[in-house]
Amino acid sequence: MPIKIQSDLPARTILENENIFVMTENRANTQDIRPLKIAIVNLMPTKETTETQLLRLLGNTPLQIDISLVRMENHESTHVSGEHLERFYIPSSELFRKKWDGMIITGAPVEQMPFEDVDYWAELCDIMDFASENVYSTLYICWGAYAGLYHNYGIKKLPLDKKAFGIYKNHTSLALEPLLRGFDDEFPVPTSRHTTMSKAQIQKIKDLEILAENESGEVTLCKSKNGRSIFMTGHLEYDTETLAKEYRRDLDKGLPIDIPKNYYPDNDPSKHPANTWRSTAHLFYSNWLNYYVYQETPYDFE
Repeated sequence: MPIKIQSDLPARTILENENIFVMTENRANTQDIRPLKIAIVNLMPTKETTETQLLRLLGNTPLQIDISLVRMENHESTHVSGEHLERFYIPSSELFRKKWDGMIITGAPVEQMPFEDVDYWAELCDIMDFASENVYSTLYICWGAYAGLYHNYGIKKLPLDKKAFGIYKNHTSLALEPLLRGFDDEFPVPTSRHTTMSKAQIQKIKDLEILAENESGEVTLCKSKNGRSIFMTGHLEYDTETLAKEYRRDLDKGLPIDIPKNYYPDNDPSKHPANTWRSTAHLFYSNWLNYYVYQETPYDFE
């Protein structure tokens, strides 16, 4: 089944060209079906790119998904037009008016700042508090994961000596976990972050379960035991070229940056990278929607 989006959202053309079934509001209104209502709190500066990446994964399931893009009211976005935000996004205040089957809180390029110094931190805390009572399952991505673990459990982020950057091998830590059903014993996850977290801190929280760790022993994926909160420190939604663009961007800015790990053939940036995580990404989002959203929510959700 398709994802339901506004007919003139720029991502629509891209997704249709990839044979991903999208449905406009007019057609969706003629179907007698209760779609899953998913809110995406998009904190990334390149909002249109992130929209497309996430919609691509959410649209590859047999479920009908009704998407609402959410913007922060206490933050001025400089990488996307105000017209785009006004046309396709709802303000966070509107988010609080109803319940949701699922929510995604994205990463943000503010990970080296203290959480309390982020201009929309208080607003995001309100959203996370709301989600704990009014959303069946919330998926926190990268900085969003660190923010969620800090706000909900007091787990502090820790600075890395250098940026964790590339495609990292991961292995499962919890047998028979539905979120990882169908995964290989080792699976790749695109990673781009300056911070990490203490595995020991997570293990002290009785409500948290570690699901996957990377080759360096860092926690990549964990969740609350009831599945209402899921924390992914990587970027399975990334396109093939996303890490290459980040690498060239940092080089152009004169920032210290290593070649992305396990990304370019022969570790040669002149060669085109191969996407080794696409199937993992689709399976992860399909499992989340099926096992932690669809199977749990009642038909009459309100």
